[in-house]
Amino acid sequence: MRRTCLALLSGFLLLAAGAPAAADRTRPQPSATVSVTLSEALREKAVSTYGLAEIEALAEELESDVARELSRTGVMIGGRVELVLEDAKPNRPTRKEMSDRPGLSFRSFSVGGARITGRTVSFDGKVTPIRYDWYATDITDARHGSVWADAERTFDSFARRLSRGQLYALR
Repeated sequence: MRRTCLALLSGFLLLAAGAPAAADRTRPQPSATVSVTLSEALREKAVSTYGLAEIEALAEELESDVARELSRTGVMIGGRVELVLEDAKPNRPTRKEMSDRPGLSFRSFSVGGARITGRTVSFDGKVTPIRYDWYATDITDARHGSVWADAERTFDSFARRLSRGQLYALR
């Protein structure tokens, strides 16, 4: 009986102290609308060399990384981020490359990366162009990475920097 009274009392105190606010923190924060398209050059390269499905999956990953970081920080609420994936280089041969060239080995590795351009449109209509690229310069880590490891690293870095407002200074 005593434990029940204590439990009810502590529950009442939590409600009085603002526990519903905790429920608001679990609700997703409104964020910017993010869209990613492929440049014509990358689309052609994807069709002829990498495989269009892999490049489209990369574009979806970029979109999801940027949306996640913007939602987490609350930057660009009510705005839009319109990105173009200009280039992507894999660290290992893609499935299409492996099927097109049977002598190619998945053990092969090289440096990779990606280039992103686009613009942000704030809730009040202000347009800011953005550009970001990163390509690995050292092959040391490529041995241990996946096919698109350096491109994914580029996306993560881009998303973090954009969500912190650091890319606006790089124009």
